Order: sequence, then C-alpha cells, then structure tokens
Amino acid sequence: MKHKVMGVINLIHESDELDRLTQGRCLATVPFGGRYRLIDFALSSMVNSGISKVAVFAHTKYRSLMDHLGSGKPWDLNHRQSGLFVLPPATDDIQEISRGDLYHFYQHRDYFNRAPLEFVVITRSHMVCNIDFEPVIQAHLEHAADITVICKQQAEPILGKARKVKMDEEGRITAIQDHFGRLVSDIHSMEMYIMRKELLMELVETSLAQGQDHLVRHAIFSRLDKLHVQGYLYEGYLGVVNTLASYYHNNMNLLKPEVWKELFFRPGSIYTKVKDEPPARYLESSKVSNSLVANGCRIEGTVTGSILFRGVHVRKGAVISNSIVMQNGIIGENSFISHSILDKDVEVASSRDIRGVESSPFLAGKRKII
Repeated sequence: MKHKVMGVINLIHESDELDRLTQGRCLATVPFGGRYRLIDFALSSMVNSGISKVAVFAHTKYRSLMDHLGSGKPWDLNHRQSGLFVLPPATDDIQEISRGDLYHFYQHRDYFNRAPLEFVVITRSHMVCNIDFEPVIQAHLEHAADITVICKQQAEPILGKARKVKMDEEGRITAIQDHFGRLVSDIHSMEMYIMRKELLMELVETSLAQGQDHLVRHAIFSRLDKLHVQGYLYEGYLGVVNTLASYYHNNMNLLKPEVWKELFFRPGSIYTKVKDEPPARYLESSKVSNSLVANGCRIEGTVTGSILFRGVHVRKGAVISNSIVMQNGIIGENSFISHSILDKDVEVASSRDIRGVESSPFLAGKRKII
C-alpha cells in the first residue's frame, strides 16, 4: 500500500450472541470454515492490502486469541519492519474494562503516537469478508472525507446484528442506527472505518473530555453534522457472524463453490495458524458428499452437507447431515446428527439421535459427552 496505513482490529464490546461458542473464548477466535478463526479474515485482508503494522485491541477471554495469533508469522507480521501487537486492557479493574473503546484507545495512545503512519483502518472481527483496502483509501482521499465507512448494500436480511446507515446521492452518510431500531435502509455498516490517525486521537480526547467513550455511538454518530463521513459500498461477499443463526448460515454458505472461491481467494488468500495434520482418511464404509472435511479426520460413516474441522472421527454407521463438528469431535457408532453445531472435543455416544432445525440448530459446548 503506497499510503502509510496502520490497522486496528477492535475487539472491545463486540456484539456477541453465540451462546456457548463464546463461553470460554472471545468472538474473534470462534472457529469458522473448517480450519479458520473469525479474526483471520480482517487480519488477512489488511496484510493482503499492504498494511504491515496491526494492533489487536483485546478485551475479555483473550487467552485463545494470544495462542492463535502468536508472533503473527502465518500473516508475515513477525518481521522487524512490520508488526502484530495484541493490546489487552491496561487494568484488571472491572469498571475500567467495561468502559468503551475510546477509553482503551486512550490507554494505549503511546502506541498510536509512536507509529509514523498517516491513516488508520479500524475493523471488527465478526465481519467475514475478503476486502482490498487500497481502493477504499483512494476513495477516501478523492472525496476529501474525514471518515470513510465501508458498507454493504443488500436487500435481503442479514442474519447477524449490524448497524444500518443512510446515504445521500453523493454517498455521504446522513444517519447511523445502532444494532436496534427501525431505520429504513438496505445499507449496512461493516464496522470498518478509515480516517487520519490525528483525527482519531482528536476524537478520543474530545469525546472522553465530554464523558463519552464509544467510537461509533459518540465520536462519529453525534458528529455527522460536523464531520464529512463518507460511505464506500463493498461489492463482495459479506457474512455478519455474531449470532448463532448467522454463524450456522454463513458456515453452510461455504459449501457453495462460488462463495468459497470468492471469500478465500479474491482478492487475496485468507491465512490462519498452521497446524500440521495428516490427510483426512476415508475408510471403505464412508460416504461423503457436498462437505468440507479438514485434515486429520477419520471417516467411517456418512457425511452430507456438513463441515468437519481437524481431527474429527466419524465412526462406522454414524450419519452427519447439515451440521458443523469442530476440532477433535467424536461421533459414536450408529449415531445421527442433523442441523447441529458441536464445539471442539465433543464426544457423541453410540446410537444417539441429535436433531436441530436450520433456523435454530442444536448446540453442544466443548469438552462434553452427549
């Protein structure tokens, strides 16, 4: 990227309705698509766009986040001239942790001040997409905008929770709705914001001085009449994954070849933590169709329209249909699993019948025998 840009992945107070899937992990590290985590999409998009300095503002339950990101090597962010920084809350005080993202940005203002970069791209982790930020930066400059918000115009409902926005004929944002409300619009904010670093720091200090500490609700929404907030319409695939229904729906969408190719390879590849596993093993009794099966799996039964993460064992006579089975799951002999989400290390006993429905899939938490 020819412009000097730093990336910020903001995990503070992310909207999360994933029930037991986020009981022991933050939303950013929820497994997705057989081998990835949700944060991989924002992080890979930044790296593919030439952004080589990225800060992840962790908030709560970030042990799995630290383990997944490590030194940033899978994303080529472990070199001297680049860097991946995980910035947890500066205090353990629960009242301080519960404050908004602007407060936490202020606590780490030295990180921003030391970075000799002009622009900042702020994203969330629950927007599943593959985006090139370079044309967004270019559009930001052409419109002489103070802030550019990346949006998706989509007539059909988005299952996840996303803010709606209104834009005028010139693409300027005139209204922003929170996750609740009745704003009539088919344009949804992707929670991705581009602005100059100096403006961000000014908004941080000004808002905090006024007793406000939320970036969107306070610093941006309340200043739409004072700032030039421009919208940028993204045309690629978008999955908003912060509810159980949206998680299931967007995983199942990956079984469509056109969605898989667009999301994981255009405009660049999606990277994740590398785990060496042997190839999946299909025994003579196995039957697999229209499914994603990760390395290390052992298939003796039947799998249709499902996603199996690494190390899943489907024993003889077992049937998995329209379901998601995460890492190291074991499906006992002659069991039937349909429209279900099984977290990592779940073991299903023999001859069990577990059925959910597409609109409300059955969910089993990790480290559980059912």
